[in-house]
Amino acid sequence: MSLQPFITLYRYALEPIAPFSWFGIKVCSIELVAALRLCTVLRQVREDLYAKHQRRAGEKPASVEERSFLRDASTSLTIKFGGEAIIGSLLGVPPSFMLSGVSPGVYIAAQAIVEYIPVIPSMSLSTELPLSIVDGFTRALLLCSLIPKPVITHASPVIASSPWTLLLSSLVIANGGFFITSMFSFLEPTPLTLTTPAAIKPYGWTATDLWCAPFITGLYALLTHAQPFWAELHGVISTVLGNTGDKVGPMDPEAARAICALVLTGMFSTRTAKNYGLVWKKGVAEKVKIQ
Repeated sequence: MSLQPFITLYRYALEPIAPFSWFGIKVCSIELVAALRLCTVLRQVREDLYAKHQRRAGEKPASVEERSFLRDASTSLTIKFGGEAIIGSLLGVPPSFMLSGVSPGVYIAAQAIVEYIPVIPSMSLSTELPLSIVDGFTRALLLCSLIPKPVITHASPVIASSPWTLLLSSLVIANGGFFITSMFSFLEPTPLTLTTPAAIKPYGWTATDLWCAPFITGLYALLTHAQPFWAELHGVISTVLGNTGDKVGPMDPEAARAICALVLTGMFSTRTAKNYGLVWKKGVAEKVKIQ
């Protein structure tokens, strides 16, 4: 299977687009798609939680807090940049939103656009399955291109060569914002309250979004030899699989990212199929909620 079409697609999606490029602002189409997708999903989740809250209340008037745009925009920004802020402070690296306001501005604008849409259909198999492809490609950009760079180029040789730092950074950056918003009930229709995040509830560890982050970043590092550990591991795996010839070399980063995007697409498609009953489940599998 040729990876060239996917590599070309990424190159095109990462090109600055007009009218932003007219003013020297670097905004690419894949970032716009990711921002609109996130804000749309958050609105769908909010509306679903509101409907469940109303049903629980029954005939009694449900106590809800009037939504504000600032709260909803803060939710999107926290999910996008919360994990990065945590890891940035630990690594001594300024997070991206401290260096440029372009990305936060894109997400605030996307939030405003989504809020002005009169009706957004609820999540369903027919909408989420095709969007699993979008999720796979946008998430691969984060896990393969954006997260590894500040780690492997760190000024400290110990941090730059540490596979644990790389995987932990991927886990926290990809999931830290969701953890914070879940812990403080940002998406609930009620006032902010402290609660147990979904990730640490029973079977929360099975959520695809949680474990796919370090897995995909590790796969990318393995294929590209991002750190000495991964180059050695790649060689060991190659030997175990029967390759006794030349030393295995690193893969082109763009090709490795394309492979990771395809793997993520498969993961997210499987999650969607299970969530909407397309895949048969029984016994223990019923308890493992793929989110």
